[in-house]
Amino acid sequence: MVSMTRSLGGILAAGCLVATACSADTAVDASSEGQPTVVVTTNILGDVVEQLVGEAFEVVTVMPVGSDPHSFQPSAQQVNQITQADALIVSGGGFEEGLLDVIESAEAEGVPVFEALSVVKAIDFSEDHEGHDDEGHDDEGHDDEGHDDEGHDDHGTGVDPHFFTDPGRMVDAARGLVDFLAASVDTVDDEGLNESAAPYIAELEALEREVETMLAVVPANRRVLVTNHEVFGYFADRFDFEIVGTVIPSGSTADGASAQALAALADEIARLGVPAIFADTSSSDQLAQTLAAEAGEVAVVELFSESLGAPDSDGATYIQMVRSNADRVAGALAGG
Repeated sequence: MVSMTRSLGGILAAGCLVATACSADTAVDASSEGQPTVVVTTNILGDVVEQLVGEAFEVVTVMPVGSDPHSFQPSAQQVNQITQADALIVSGGGFEEGLLDVIESAEAEGVPVFEALSVVKAIDFSEDHEGHDDEGHDDEGHDDEGHDDEGHDDHGTGVDPHFFTDPGRMVDAARGLVDFLAASVDTVDDEGLNESAAPYIAELEALEREVETMLAVVPANRRVLVTNHEVFGYFADRFDFEIVGTVIPSGSTADGASAQALAALADEIARLGVPAIFADTSSSDQLAQTLAAEAGEVAVVELFSESLGAPDSDGATYIQMVRSNADRVAGALAGG
């Protein structure tokens, strides 16, 4: 395992340089036709908001496709758009690390801010690695009781912000978002907004059922996930999977990983016979590839995690992203 530690050490050093790279700028001009403007931080939520509001708002999405929300830095134009919005939609839970000061400033200046995480059933990072046994596959044990900071370290502390990996929780977020906009923007026709949003919310509800059916082919003993970082806790919670390890032991790609911890994870993957490691389409998979090679006979499968895919990809919208991820997980874990 010494060679594993050395090779990982070199990649970790190179990864530090990648993590400091700034995301590409995006310039989206607000409407000049008198529509209220809602600014949305992430492109995942941006797509959802666009589908919900129809023509009622001009929707400005800050982060372009392919952005890493943990490292994204806004341009001066984007800061101006955020602070002058009629409403601001954020994921919450510290997810938009490079935008926190701007979000706080906008709220202080009177911009109504909706945090999607605030209206869903949140889980802590500590739950992401809890084992799922035959008696634990229900909603009990996933409430807010017993969630504190004791036993948490700097990696995976507090509430997990990646609620959007569970389409059921996105349904809750969508409903809360519509209620927020109706209550916060005086010029909006509440009845028209609800009529516009209803068909898409129904699509999200159908998506949750569809994903459950797609994943039914994965037997209980293969419902294990090794992911690039701690991003699929809500997916695991909703669809009865166990996360046995992450390449980066944190909810943020801006953090690092130790070669020693990755070497131990390679041993665990080999011991359990885990068939696949799930990487992020918006982050480097170099560590995952090295880990897979060390563990032996392990595939690396990319999932859309914190950004939509390109317009011509099968992750171009939130619904396509969730459906594609479910298909890839099922294909990698179902077995022959």
